[in-house]
Amino acid sequence: MALSKFNYAKPSSLDEATEILSKHGENAHILAGGTDLIPDIRGDLIEPGYVVDIKEIPELNKLSFDEGEGLRIGAAVPLDRLENFDVLKKRFKPLWDAVKQLADPILRNRATLAGNICTASPAGDSAPSLLVLQAEVETVSESGERVIPIQDFFTGVKRSSLSEDELVKSIKIPTPSKNAVGNYRKWTRLQSEDLALVGVAGLATDPEDGELRIALSSVGPTPLYVPEVEKILKKEKDLDKRIQKAFTTVKEKISPITDVRCSEDYRFYMAGILTKRVVRKILEE
Repeated sequence: MALSKFNYAKPSSLDEATEILSKHGENAHILAGGTDLIPDIRGDLIEPGYVVDIKEIPELNKLSFDEGEGLRIGAAVPLDRLENFDVLKKRFKPLWDAVKQLADPILRNRATLAGNICTASPAGDSAPSLLVLQAEVETVSESGERVIPIQDFFTGVKRSSLSEDELVKSIKIPTPSKNAVGNYRKWTRLQSEDLALVGVAGLATDPEDGELRIALSSVGPTPLYVPEVEKILKKEKDLDKRIQKAFTTVKEKISPITDVRCSEDYRFYMAGILTKRVVRKILEE
């Protein structure tokens, strides 16, 4: 199917990009990787007046890590760069796990982490990992810059807190403690690339007595962080009791639905199973 007609802009600076967004508002759509945008245009789900290609803006292609400053991922950085960024696997394991399972190798050459969160799908792979890593979304508009904690970024199904004239500049993630251990797992209908029926990310800042963080996808209208599990490692010392407590707490907080991919009951069941597997994995490493 041919694409509908639209105006194409390729700004070379953030100032130029924000000027276009300020002028055209909701009629302008950002193109970073385009793996969601192009299919939506082709399927007549959106009809943009302007497509704003941000891939040539230098600041948005930066990928950097500093022990004190943390990890900063520009909005135009493709997932394959992240996948092959050694520090991601060593220090930000839940996100590396998610990137490895997000789409397929061909799409990861184009798709971006910023695009994945801006789509704001309840089934998005990256959101649970970003939640347990306490990421922040750095945005820019003609009005200036702001920082949005990732837990405040998702506002509904395919809705975010971005304004019409605002774009993501980068995603910043603080450096986890050196004792931190994390994992992300998802359950799908297929062994090949597929959307998550349920996704679970976990991180222990210290497996002995640190903070336990768990977040899930596909169990509600937005990705869900479960703060009630944070103190489990301090209150429980037995491994099986820790796992069971996390399991029961998560199941009390989720509200999955039935859709064309699976039933509410199946999601509810698999959310519990994956929670057990993730917590056991990070506490036994």
